[in-house]
Amino acid sequence: MVRERETPKQQQQVSYTVEQLVAVNPYNPDILPDLENYVNEQVSSQTYSLDANLCLLRLYQFEPERMSTQIVARILVKALMAMPAPDFSLCLFLIPERVQMEEQFKTLIVLSHYLETGRFRQFWDEAAKNRHIVEAVPGFEQAIQTYAIHVLSLTYQKIPRPVLAEAINIEGLSLDKFLEHQVANSGWILEKGHGRGQLIVLPRNEFNHPELKKSAADSVPLEHITRIFPILG
Repeated sequence: MVRERETPKQQQQVSYTVEQLVAVNPYNPDILPDLENYVNEQVSSQTYSLDANLCLLRLYQFEPERMSTQIVARILVKALMAMPAPDFSLCLFLIPERVQMEEQFKTLIVLSHYLETGRFRQFWDEAAKNRHIVEAVPGFEQAIQTYAIHVLSLTYQKIPRPVLAEAINIEGLSLDKFLEHQVANSGWILEKGHGRGQLIVLPRNEFNHPELKKSAADSVPLEHITRIFPILG
């Protein structure tokens, strides 16, 4: 049987992922539309690629007339959702100051500040005034709630129910169901506090229970210590 030879056209029909395009030639302006489409794909599929988004912002620096402020806003919202990672600051550094002065970006910068300083009540109030920005990205509320719980778990051993409710912006029956889920799946414990208020006991970690943190001596292997003695002698 004679094998058919591939035509040059067939040989050229090779598909590359966005990650491969970024790795091979990150400064090629021809990949800019692919990167923009990839941002929208991240939004719709609730995935995330910081490297691809940073690459797009760098290309916008070289091709400012092609910048889509809608795409940039979505990148920043996704970066907020990645906290406590410093992605928002990394992205903001690549955005021109004139663009940052637009109202939607000023709002996102304020939201970032509230999150970084643990001012969750102010954050949720500001986000509620700008739903058109944050609700354009599915999963935003859940991602921020996860971050808020992360911050609380670094600080509290036991947390009053009102403090938790304010931080994650959930109250009433919705909070009851949320707590039930956390008790069943994350090791939370519910206690009665003073005045019949409810306390939530958070899982132990090296931040809310410092005694769990390993000392420097515990982390140094024995063979490293033995190597020091000849030097000291």
